[in-house]
Amino acid sequence: MTDPAFSAARFAAMPLIAILRGQPGRFVEPVVQALFEGGFTALEITMNSPGAAAQIRAAVAHSQGRMNIGAGTVTTLAELDEAGAAGASFIVTPVIVPDVIGECVRRGLPVFPGAFTPTEVHQAHRLGATMVKLFPAHRLGPGYVRDLKAPLSSVRLLATGGITPETLPEYARAGAEGFGVGSPLLAPERLAAGDWEWLRKRAESFCVAWKASLAPEG
Repeated sequence: MTDPAFSAARFAAMPLIAILRGQPGRFVEPVVQALFEGGFTALEITMNSPGAAAQIRAAVAHSQGRMNIGAGTVTTLAELDEAGAAGASFIVTPVIVPDVIGECVRRGLPVFPGAFTPTEVHQAHRLGATMVKLFPAHRLGPGYVRDLKAPLSSVRLLATGGITPETLPEYARAGAEGFGVGSPLLAPERLAAGDWEWLRKRAESFCVAWKASLAPEG
């Protein structure tokens, strides 16, 4: 059973996670608003951001139950506890951290561990990953996703790293079931300029790309 704050149905309908890293807390509310208006329903705030726990609390409060708010770059049990206390409803790790993954499974908290090689992807899956975050996905491209899915067809992959609206459908058709998106969406220079309308439209373009990927190829 998953944490009641995490909506599995919402994530299944739009399996895109925006990744906010290293930004000041004042950006959280406008980012949440722009992402939601653009169609996103999941936001990850990394634990190596300034005041990460406070940012997670602010995002949870502003989303008012309309989005799944999680914590990323979780590498220790202490960070997991801090993220959980702040209201994170899912956890993302940059690499395989067995004790963190195991504790998430014990708590019924969705967890997306980072992996890259076939062995790492399989290990993360065996440890109980909700989905395995394939990172950095763009280094080997959609063909690598297709190659992984051939023997590891039961492993659900969250392709992360360098994904754009233009490339997303190809990754999806190669077998990626979800996506983590950082700077191609939350561009630091756009955030610094307070260009929230650009962010809304950019989020919308990712959502449109995901929906397009579901259409039969013809």
